[in-house]
Amino acid sequence: MSAQEVAQAFVQHYYSTRDSNPAALAGLYQAGSMMTFEGTMLTGPEAIIGKMTAVGAVKHTMKGMDVQPSKDASAMLIFVTGSVQIGGDNPLHFCQM
Repeated sequence: MSAQEVAQAFVQHYYSTRDSNPAALAGLYQAGSMMTFEGTMLTGPEAIIGKMTAVGAVKHTMKGMDVQPSKDASAMLIFVTGSVQIGGDNPLHFCQM
C-alpha cells in the first residue's frame, strides 16, 4: 500500500470511530500522547478520550488530506481539513495534524 492509501484508511477509521464511539480510539494513544483542544493540553489516553467524550455528539466531514511519508516506514504525517458539527450547531471548519 502507498502512504496515501494507508493515510486514507487511517483517517476514515479515525473519524468514523471518533464520531460514533470515541472510547474505541483509546488503543491509538499512549501514555505520552498529547492533544491540544481549545488551548488545553491533554496527555495520555484517559485525558484525551475523556475530552472527546465530554464534547458530546460530533460529525466530521473531511474536505482535504495531505500526507508526508517518512524515511521511517512506521511513521507519517497526516494533515486533515474539513468541517465538524458539534451537537446541532452549524458546522465549523477544522484542521488536525
